[in-house]
Amino acid sequence: MIALKSKYALRALIALARAGPGETLQIGTIATREAIPKKFLEQILLDLKHAGLVASRRGQHGGYHLLRAPQEIAFGEVLRILEGPFVPLACLGNGGHRRCDDCRDERLCAVRRVFAKVAVASGEILDGTTLADVLSDPADRLDGERPSIILVKR
Repeated sequence: MIALKSKYALRALIALARAGPGETLQIGTIATREAIPKKFLEQILLDLKHAGLVASRRGQHGGYHLLRAPQEIAFGEVLRILEGPFVPLACLGNGGHRRCDDCRDERLCAVRRVFAKVAVASGEILDGTTLADVLSDPADRLDGERPSIILVKR
């Protein structure tokens, strides 16, 4: 599962993308629209600002805005900024690789092989999905409805 902070960050970025190029949104507006606690949103936007995804503008018409076009900001990038690499098992981590305590041989571990496929597939989806993709998806309703997810067992 992704952290609540990441979920809120993605919702805030989508709200900023909806606002349009060069348009700013105030923290209070984003917090209200996206049902995000304002203090938590302030911290999230600061992290996104330090990462170069958003900038703030002072003044009466101030607020936050995207620094890059929505088609240039992938979900995977946002998750890595806030949570680090997306790996379902510690032994799959790049750079931070840590062998599982109970593992006899990583090369023979069936669990590791399956979750390696999960990590690759998830990474492809997250890195291949941008804010612009979400905005162009008819399931992204502005009326507050959220599409449900249906899991299909094969």
